[in-house]
Amino acid sequence: MRVAVGMLWLLALWGHPPAHGSCPSQCSCSLHILGDGSKARTVVCSDPDMTLPPASVPPDTSRLRLERTAIRKVPGEAFRPLGRLEQLWLPYNALSELSGLMLRGLRRLRELRLPGNRLAAFPWAALRDAPQLRLLDLQANRLSAVPPEAARFLGNLTFLDLSSNQLLRLPQELLATWAHLQTGPFLPGHHTRLVLGLQDNPWVCDCRLYDLARFLEGWAPNLAFIEARLKCASPRSLAGVALSQLELRKCQSPEIRPGVASLRSPLGSAVLLRCGATGVPGPEMSWRRANGYALNGTVHQEVARDGTSWTLLGLPAVSHLDSGDYICQAKNFLGVSETVISLAITEPQASTEHGGSPGALWARTGDGAEAAAYNKMVARHVPDIPGPAVLATGPPVSNMKEELTLQHFQMGIPGERSNGQAGRQETQMVRSLKVVGDTYQSVTLVWKAPQAGSITTFSVLYAVFGQRSMRRVVVPPGKTSITIRGLVPKTKYVACVCVRDLLPQKEQCVIFSTDEVVDAEATQRLINVVVISVAVVIALPLTLLVCCGALRRRCRKCRSGGSAEAYVNLERLGHSEDGSEELSQHSLSEADRLLSARSSLDSQVLVGRGGRRINEYFC
Repeated sequence: MRVAVGMLWLLALWGHPPAHGSCPSQCSCSLHILGDGSKARTVVCSDPDMTLPPASVPPDTSRLRLERTAIRKVPGEAFRPLGRLEQLWLPYNALSELSGLMLRGLRRLRELRLPGNRLAAFPWAALRDAPQLRLLDLQANRLSAVPPEAARFLGNLTFLDLSSNQLLRLPQELLATWAHLQTGPFLPGHHTRLVLGLQDNPWVCDCRLYDLARFLEGWAPNLAFIEARLKCASPRSLAGVALSQLELRKCQSPEIRPGVASLRSPLGSAVLLRCGATGVPGPEMSWRRANGYALNGTVHQEVARDGTSWTLLGLPAVSHLDSGDYICQAKNFLGVSETVISLAITEPQASTEHGGSPGALWARTGDGAEAAAYNKMVARHVPDIPGPAVLATGPPVSNMKEELTLQHFQMGIPGERSNGQAGRQETQMVRSLKVVGDTYQSVTLVWKAPQAGSITTFSVLYAVFGQRSMRRVVVPPGKTSITIRGLVPKTKYVACVCVRDLLPQKEQCVIFSTDEVVDAEATQRLINVVVISVAVVIALPLTLLVCCGALRRRCRKCRSGGSAEAYVNLERLGHSEDGSEELSQHSLSEADRLLSARSSLDSQVLVGRGGRRINEYFC
């Protein structure tokens, strides 16, 4: 009965608006009777030529719907006279700009729908003028980001649709406002407190989506998603992959790894400054001089297997102008970290006849500039061990393969050594040091020590080429090989082998790269495959030709001889009693005849002078 009365009331008022407001000419107005007996006016405008919101909307309107019009902009306070407005729908218009005052006076607004427009930005602060807002629909717009301050105005929403936009990521502040929904109490019989639409956005799957990924994984009764399976759009290698299938790392600010703070290098030598840093995402590494001068060298970037970013500054031939402080900087979007490395250039020391450092001793044996540079670089890695070595960092680590003691030592510049020590080293010198490897993470060192005793213990020193901090491995007596594991792929190393507590010489050191060994062995395997393939191609036709000839003769014998068997006499070239050679025939026994009949080719054995047998080919 009430429904019928409501319909009659609606028909009576259709086309006859109340005296305090009139319906715009481009719109249609209707009056609804709600369940509690109150009246609600709805105004719908869908004129494709409309460019501005209508100005003569009745003030008692509770629902205003402007759809599929040419409206591009909503001016400030355009809806302020509509104090009773509860639903404002503006779907599928040409809206590209909204005023921050568009919601001024709409204290009772509960729904704001803006799907299918061209909005590249939204006035989030305008939501303060609508404290009763519960539904915000921004689907299918052009939003590329949600600012962090937007989280302050979205706390009262129970429905938020941001799907089909251009969002790359969400701010952490917004995710934090939703986090309590996963841990808050859930009252039975109540509806879900928040419904989210985040699908169909070009998400960038890096560490900044770490919290969103965890947010999607955690089930919460107070939270629901329109589509929970979000997909990555970049990087290209992850395009189309569901966010739930990734294991993202949490973002971390850059942190410089501790290293050498100061270096001293002789004039004209080559210097390699090395700086490493960790961070998520991997930091951008750069060098600069503290005095503002330009860098006189080349910079190389590399990333280790553990994720550490390294930058190397190579100075080929240093001069006094290269002295000073060098600043290494690591930077990502979370912050910046820097460290200073001081470089001091010293005058080269004159070499003596029987003394001096190993670097000077080796320099006299090198030929040309390349040998000199090699000697200087290797000499920088030779440890000065006047007495027992001091453990610098950490306890000894056991090598599982070799059961050897591994220690870290901070090496200094080689100093003077006595003639007695030099004589002892010359007596027990390591010779023929070679590098053999089969992986990118390990190499095997092999050497000869013909003058070493049964109790002689060797030390293996190795380090990344250019670093002064070396590692020592003690080799038990009687062993002349060792496998070093845990190396960094595609990295240059220097290794020396010497008698324990003695200084190595040039011949006892070698410089190698962990990629060259594997590449060389790959090349050797390729050569072996080619050689075997050529041999098969050449030998297979000859073998088939011989077998086919034998088969053809056998078939002729079968056709001509019938059931008769053909026997072959074995001829032998032997010695006569007077020492001359003669060809003799021997009759065959029945067993020999049967054996000969089964042969596909005659077998002949020639005996030459001196009793040497020459075997011919047979099939």
